[in-house]
Amino acid sequence: MGGAVSAGEDNDDLIDNLKEAQYIRTERVERAFRAIDRGDYYLDDYRDNAYKDLAWKHGNIHLSAPCIYSEVMEALGLQPGLSFLNLGSGTGYLSTMVGLIVGPFGVNHGVELHKDVVEYAREKLDDFVKNSESFDKFEFCEPVFVVGNCLEISTDSHQYDRIYCGAGVQKDHENYMKVLLKIGGVLVMPIEDQLTQITRTGQCTWESKNILAVSFAPLVQQSRADGDKPDSVQLPPLSVRSLQDLSRVYIRRTLRALGADGEGREAGQTRRAPPQKRKRRRRRCRRRRLNAYVFGGNQLIPQTMESEEDEEEEEEGGVMVVGGRQAEEEVVEQHRKLGGCGGEEEVEEEATKLEEEEEEEEVGGERVRDIGEVEILKRANVLRDQITALPLPESLKAYLLYYREK
Repeated sequence: MGGAVSAGEDNDDLIDNLKEAQYIRTERVERAFRAIDRGDYYLDDYRDNAYKDLAWKHGNIHLSAPCIYSEVMEALGLQPGLSFLNLGSGTGYLSTMVGLIVGPFGVNHGVELHKDVVEYAREKLDDFVKNSESFDKFEFCEPVFVVGNCLEISTDSHQYDRIYCGAGVQKDHENYMKVLLKIGGVLVMPIEDQLTQITRTGQCTWESKNILAVSFAPLVQQSRADGDKPDSVQLPPLSVRSLQDLSRVYIRRTLRALGADGEGREAGQTRRAPPQKRKRRRRRCRRRRLNAYVFGGNQLIPQTMESEEDEEEEEEGGVMVVGGRQAEEEVVEQHRKLGGCGGEEEVEEEATKLEEEEEEEEVGGERVRDIGEVEILKRANVLRDQITALPLPESLKAYLLYYREK
């Protein structure tokens, strides 16, 4: 399944294509996709195919097509603090992106049938936490993976705000999946070749919506031969964060905010003030009668003519200053060059050109495009430097850094 969008040269290029095709529609989902490089979840020999909109499978390792994950993330409607259950969590790629959105006060659990895939997912998660440049830019809820068959989850398990199943669900198991969902929660899963969004509206009521035609391998059902009863799957407990962990979250949050403010002042996040406060220069023209002389044969003939006065306006906080004398002289000179007549269109074009040029402002000696109130620039990661500069024992600094190597 896949092939809905063009292949990208890298992760950002792939996300651009998904946005253009309207698979990614919200900023929150876009940020999560850009933070996690899909290629990092491929084996090295297959990484060249990572940015194609295609599913990939090698042994028990499997990744759905990017367009599928995009629709799933949008359909889940994730928010900070929600609980999430991934049935068939695979490599952990989707669960890691979810963790960037639900944040440190959310819940992020996954159930995967194959033990080797769970080990692979934990390796990829550890690599993301230790080495990814994106990690320090988010507050993260680490996924917790358990091995087991998601059709054998214990009946007394807790419920979740958001659930995704990454394998085809037969109609017989639809109600089983629904029971795991809290009232007001959202379940996204493939049923009968349709990716379906199910919202639990009451104790015994649900609303369903088909999202996308898909083709998924069905859920694996454990054999019950010889009367053996399969082991039930115990989901990870819903534990309260320790005071030590909470302290780390809030210290990092505070330092991240301070770093963003300082970096915006010193190194390069260019913030534009609201329009009524932004200082800008504009040029406009208005007509004015001028006394001029026109050559007619060998005589100078006095003549009153329409001219253009170029006003230069400077706005700052709603105050306008007009300095039109110099502009008037420029327009008169322009008329003189045009022979005193037939030059109004040329002057209007020149004034319009000046106005367009003034719309660009110089920042730090370089011209930038006006794309709104904020020009978004990439920020350097300064959180590590801030933490290492704290007057704390090295062991505590390492803890605050999540023992990251860089």
